[in-house]
Amino acid sequence: MNYLRGFVPWLVFAVVGSFGWQWGASAGLVVSVGLLIADRAAGLKLDYRLLEYGTIVYFAGLAVLAFARPDSGLKLYASSLSMGWLAVIAWVSIAVRRPFTMGIARRMAPPEVWQTPVFRHINVVLTAAWALSFTLTATAQAIVSAYELNAVFTIVIQIAGFVLPVRFTSAYPERAKARFLGQSGVRTDIQGGLAS
Repeated sequence: MNYLRGFVPWLVFAVVGSFGWQWGASAGLVVSVGLLIADRAAGLKLDYRLLEYGTIVYFAGLAVLAFARPDSGLKLYASSLSMGWLAVIAWVSIAVRRPFTMGIARRMAPPEVWQTPVFRHINVVLTAAWALSFTLTATAQAIVSAYELNAVFTIVIQIAGFVLPVRFTSAYPERAKARFLGQSGVRTDIQGGLAS
């Protein structure tokens, strides 16, 4: 479940945001900065951390807006905006050739596989799956907000927007590694959770 660590600030935002979106944004900002500092203290390099940097930028901007304009109409679209921003982070991370899942996968995979084509491919596919899920979830959330539908729809959409890519992330790396090894005939052990 290491790949969920990067989403902790977003979960904190969702919970604390029920007491006020400005408090949710502030809590998300504090947690995201704290996680980045903890990574640095643990000796982890801060490259491949687009998710973390993007999260900090988002919550800093949202906190400023939420405190300056607590009655802003954007408050209604907070869920949609959050998922939309995650989609932007994910798509941009692919575009700049630093899929956000690589930062997570490097916590679990040995350094000798980090530069392999299969490791990179798996992480591009995983990041694309998350990006697509974030995009679809943001769109669905915007529709729910625009029509002011029951909060149950928001909860169901939010859960599906995370559960589906989590399941894919759990299953895909092993299938991809097996297919790669079968096609190439490589006997090298690339075990170690390439992105699981």
